[in-house]
Amino acid sequence: MALPGEIRVVPHVPAAFAELLATEAPRSVALSGGATARACYTLCATAARLDWTQVEVFFGDERWVPVHDHDSNEGMARVAFLDEVGPAWIHSMYRAGPTPEAAAAAYDILVSGADPIDVVHLGLGPDGHTASLFPGSPALTVTDRLVVTNGDDAHPHLRCTFTYPAIARARLVVVTVAGDDKREALARIRAGEDLPAARIEAERVLWLVDPAALG
Repeated sequence: MALPGEIRVVPHVPAAFAELLATEAPRSVALSGGATARACYTLCATAARLDWTQVEVFFGDERWVPVHDHDSNEGMARVAFLDEVGPAWIHSMYRAGPTPEAAAAAYDILVSGADPIDVVHLGLGPDGHTASLFPGSPALTVTDRLVVTNGDDAHPHLRCTFTYPAIARARLVVVTVAGDDKREALARIRAGEDLPAARIEAERVLWLVDPAALG
């Protein structure tokens, strides 16, 4: 395996992501979590020429914590820009059901019944994970569900996450990779190592990478 899709080296990943969204003008997006995503979304509130009131928002993964918890992907995205831009709909993973399993099952039905998501935003963890698809975890081999629960001892909180089949339905997957702490994981994927992010497939896959991550 190697890096799937196109790699685009950019001086500032969040700015490139915001500009890409403005250019693509998606009607639906699935959001991510983490520090790079937060920086991307903060710029989306001010830099992206996009009418968010026409955009349906999903989440590609979520920790099983209340939305107001500092570890919540939805909570982060709301503070960063969603509450400001007022999208057409925010499909909460945490609020999809009373338990992680029920929420994953409900979200699976939601995503399978929706049109393919225009843009799925993913990140890259230092261990090579993307969404909440962790190395060696059960979700890596799921082929008959779009959303499942997943977790491991290295990452806090049980998660709900898109599976590879859910990611593959996207019209465009954008993977944002910034900083030298991601350099090793990116290099391992480019060298052909079978890390979770190396298995990303979709109609189009674009990696926005800064020089520090590229090395």
